[in-house]
Amino acid sequence: MRKLKMSELDRMSVDEFKSAEKTPIIVILDNVRSLNNVGALFRTCDAFRIKKVILCGITATPPHKEIQKTALGSTLSVDWEYFESTQDVVKDLKSNGIKIIAVEQTENATSLEKFKPESNTVYAVIFGHEVNGIAQQVLDICDHWIEIPQYGTKHSLNISVSAGIVIWDLFKSLRLNQ
Repeated sequence: MRKLKMSELDRMSVDEFKSAEKTPIIVILDNVRSLNNVGALFRTCDAFRIKKVILCGITATPPHKEIQKTALGSTLSVDWEYFESTQDVVKDLKSNGIKIIAVEQTENATSLEKFKPESNTVYAVIFGHEVNGIAQQVLDICDHWIEIPQYGTKHSLNISVSAGIVIWDLFKSLRLNQ
């Protein structure tokens, strides 16, 4: 088995990415403090051609050398915006018909494998602060609350890991529904 060279991977250019059809998912980071998590999230969003990333509150924004360490240039391909208030962004997105998903351990949260996204729907998925999670006032206005099942002694995953799992699962479901 031979490892492929970068030139053999047939990746699209940033310009091709910008004009390509996007997966109907918007990712929102609610006060994420780790710049490495922000960068890793951009790379995941590039991999699955996510529509947009919205950075809120204390979440750092590109260009920043610590974000670039893990983003590896994906901040140039993935569209992004910054807003101070996550709550205001969620209200605005909802008023435009976008369904809001909080990835958080809440009462009556749906386990990720049981969540079935609707076709022809745009979803915004929120990931919260590494310690405090998603702010309660934001949780209160979401449409869905999902959690990743975990079977060990810890009760959480790193945000970049959680995002990779959730985005991949939604991507699969939405692509199969098309």
